[in-house]
Amino acid sequence: MYQKQIVIDGLQYCNWDREYFKTLQASGITAVHATMVYHENARETLTRFAQWNLRFEQNSDLIMPVLSMADVEKAKSLGKVGIYFGAQNCSPIDDEIGLIEVMRKQGLLIMQLTYNNQSLLGTGCYEQHDTGITRFGRQAITEMNRVGMIIDMSHSAERSTLEAIDLSTRPICISHANPIFAHDALRNKSNDVIKALSARGGLIGFSLYPFHLPNGSQCSLENFCQMVATTADMVGVEHLGIGSDLCLNQPQEVLEWMRNGRWSKTMDYGEGSASNSRWPNALPWFCGSAGMENIYNGLMRHGFSESETGQILGGNWFNFLKQGLEPIS
Repeated sequence: MYQKQIVIDGLQYCNWDREYFKTLQASGITAVHATMVYHENARETLTRFAQWNLRFEQNSDLIMPVLSMADVEKAKSLGKVGIYFGAQNCSPIDDEIGLIEVMRKQGLLIMQLTYNNQSLLGTGCYEQHDTGITRFGRQAITEMNRVGMIIDMSHSAERSTLEAIDLSTRPICISHANPIFAHDALRNKSNDVIKALSARGGLIGFSLYPFHLPNGSQCSLENFCQMVATTADMVGVEHLGIGSDLCLNQPQEVLEWMRNGRWSKTMDYGEGSASNSRWPNALPWFCGSAGMENIYNGLMRHGFSESETGQILGGNWFNFLKQGLEPIS
C-alpha cells in the first residue's frame, strides 16, 4: 500500500546528483522540499535557480519542478520525483519587501523568517534574547500571505514563532523540527508552540536529523514512532508530516556554510557543544531508498491506521501546500 501513497518529504538538503535522484525515485517519494539557499543573497539565489534548471534539464527522466500540487500529482503519475524549493533564511529578499513576490514567481514556495540568528524579520533559536517579529517581519508576513509563499519557523525562537503564528492570516509550518519533550534541543519546539501552530491549521514536519532526536544517531524507529504518536495524541494526526532534514553525502564545508555563513570566523556550535561540529552518523533505518517506507511500516505497527499513516507521510503536506500556495487576489 505504501507505493500507492503520495509521499512528501518536507525538507532535504542532500548532494543533488543523478545517483541521488535515482535513490529518491526508488524510495517511492513523490515530492521533496529542497533547500535552495541558507545565507545566499538575492543575486546568489538566482544562480541557485539556474543550477536547478540545469539539473532538471539533465535529469528529466527522474525529476521535475513543482510549482503547484497539480505538479505533485503529475510527478506521481509519471513515476518521477517532484522538487519544490524553499529558503532556510530570509536572505534571498535582502532588505527589499518587493523581492518576496519576485522570488515567489521564480518558484520559491517556502521561506524561513530566520536561520538560527537574529534576522531582519525575527529572532533565531540560538539567540540569547528573543525580541519577536520585527517591523519589517510583520510586513513580510503580510506580503508572504498575499503572494502565497509559505512561512516556515523551523529555526526560529519561541516568542518569534508564536508571534508569527498569530500574525499570519494563513497557516504556517515548522517544516523540520521535533517536540522538545522528545529531545531538549534549542531548535525543537515546545508544547505551547505545537499547540498554537495546530490551532491555526499549521503543520510540523518531524525531523530525522540525529542531533534533534531522542538518543541521537541511536534513535530507534520505535522511538521515532512513539514521538509521532505522542504528538498526534496532543494535537491530532492532521497537523503532522515528515521533514527529514536529510543531508546525505554533503562535505564538511557545507555544514560550515550552514552554521557559519559569512558571519563567523570560527565554527558555530549552536548549542555550545563541539560534539556536533561534524555530520552525525546516519540512522540505519533511514538511509538509502527504504527510509520513508520504514516509517510507513513502523507507524502502522505502532497502531496508526493506513489512512492516518498516509496523511503523515504526505497527505497532510499535500493539503497544506495546496491551500497555502494560492495567492490572494
